[in-house]
Amino acid sequence: MSHSIFVSDLHLTPDRPRASELFFDFIGCAAPQAEALYILGDLFEYWVGDDDLGDAFNASIAGALRALSGKGTALYFLHGNRDVLIGQAFAARCEAKLIADPTIVDLYGTQSLVMHGDSLCTDDVEYQKFRVYSHDPANQRRFLALPLDARREQMLGMRAESEKSKQEKSAEIMDVAPAAAEQAFRESGCTRLIHGHTHRPARHIHVVDGRACERWVLTDWYGRAGYLRCDAAGCTLVAL
Repeated sequence: MSHSIFVSDLHLTPDRPRASELFFDFIGCAAPQAEALYILGDLFEYWVGDDDLGDAFNASIAGALRALSGKGTALYFLHGNRDVLIGQAFAARCEAKLIADPTIVDLYGTQSLVMHGDSLCTDDVEYQKFRVYSHDPANQRRFLALPLDARREQMLGMRAESEKSKQEKSAEIMDVAPAAAEQAFRESGCTRLIHGHTHRPARHIHVVDGRACERWVLTDWYGRAGYLRCDAAGCTLVAL
């Protein structure tokens, strides 16, 4: 049966070889069977700019995705909070299409809203301020104007600060706010929402203005890799 698959939060880095091994396995076996692969952000642990495609690890990931595109699977990429700086050069190398966050996709007759998911975590006010900062084009241009090594150093520092900040927050604050999810359903008119970011794979049901809506949260790849498979019959979380 024709189907599409969705992944997010792979956080690929040379420091996590098992996740990389699973990724290459996935790209070689499961992904070519799909009509389309949607990567909903945080493919990489961090991304400092498309000029870092010269790095051997980054080039190997892009090469695998390009090979997948060459087999006929349409490839779509949506930015996450870790790889918000991925641009057209990376997309061109992979033969992928960059899509906006959020985007509505017709999945075999069901209008589905896809997004990274961090914009739904509205109770985390501190993070939302940082999200606005990191998505600002002027701030991105200033960062990308720095030398590559300086960008890497600065990004690693920001990652360390982020991890420290998480330790001081409750899990509830960092999760999706139900009201934000329901507003996304209401504004889009969709009855299905697919996102990542929270690392809490599950299917949630929201009743919005009398409509039953489903929200699928994708699996992260920290030891429990997987993807969401969607066809005309519905969606299923699949473990790797």
